Amino acid sequence: FSDRAVIVALIVAGAACVITSLALGWLAGATHLVLLVGSGLAYNLGLKATVWSFVPYAVAFGSLPAVVWFAVASGVPPGWMLLVGALLGVGAHLLNVLPDLADDERHGIRGLPHRLGRRGTQLLAPALLATGTVVVVLTSGDSIGIWGGLVLVGTLVLAVVAARGTGKMPFRAAIALALLSAATLVVNSWS
Repeated sequence: FSDRAVIVALIVAGAACVITSLALGWLAGATHLVLLVGSGLAYNLGLKATVWSFVPYAVAFGSLPAVVWFAVASGVPPGWMLLVGALLGVGAHLLNVLPDLADDERHGIRGLPHRLGRRGTQLLAPALLATGTVVVVLTSGDSIGIWGGLVLVGTLVLAVVAARGTGKMPFRAAIALALLSAATLVVNSWS
């Protein structure tokens, strides 16, 4: 593509992003644009190569429930919801970078996962994701119940496999753990 085509595409995409964000309402739209889009830009403009590489993920994922909340409800979203989003975001960041650690290092990118190393990243990601799921289950009401118990057992199993497995199994288990965490957050948010 030519430089002009890329610039036109960026302008159109930017305008569409602003319009669709604000269509959610001014508070939801502003939250989306400032915290989510802003975090993505900050990451791409240099934070990904620093020890602070996790911050845009924590802010963006942590504020995503607020965007939805502001679009469909009134008041302020519960703090646990924002915390779980942030934990899921940092876990997702670590998982996303894990397969590319060596290639990133060759290109001079030294974000948090690179500084932690493969093993540290492989341990921290499932710990954060599991913590988020535990927070959701524990804030879901009066008692944990059968569903909550099953989620906690599944979380524990997936976290252990993600932290201690070999080959592709840890990555797959961590992805399953991230999906379980996200699904649990969504289900608990609707109840």
